Amino acid sequence: MASAQKMLLEGVSDAVCFMLGALAGYGLGQAVGIDIFEQGYSGSGMVGILMVGLGGGAGLHIARIIRGRQKAKERLHEAETD
Repeated sequence: MASAQKMLLEGVSDAVCFMLGALAGYGLGQAVGIDIFEQGYSGSGMVGILMVGLGGGAGLHIARIIRGRQKAKERLHEAETD
């Protein structure tokens, strides 16, 4: 695959997994009664914002782990065929 295509795939997978993680954090916050869109900066609102940020970061980290495993499998396959 060309370098530009790999970079595009990496960027899209990072963005998608970040958004899914952020939505998971938001959903978890909503499930426990935390609203990040409360009026002002209350304690529970700040915790909700933190949950969204941590969820997005976790999603990004998971995407990079998956891509790393795929690259390792590709390298192993190339080594076996040589």
